[in-house]
Amino acid sequence: MTGSDALESRVVELETRIAFLEGTIAEMSDALAAARIEAQHNADLFRRVLEEMKSSRSGQMADPADEPPPPHY
Repeated sequence: MTGSDALESRVVELETRIAFLEGTIAEMSDALAAARIEAQHNADLFRRVLEEMKSSRSGQMADPADEPPPPHY
């Protein structure tokens, strides 16, 4: 193998590695974007559940000031 053949082989190897790394970075970027979307969806869902729980509690627990006094008063 001559010097130029070795150099060409090395360049091809480096180009192959770069292409692999670029593909890996693209996959990771897509996975991160999907995870962010899912996290936002979960946060929205969590907020809605909390709001439903708060509204359901307020319907079950009446304000004591609104209650009539007990019969012994």
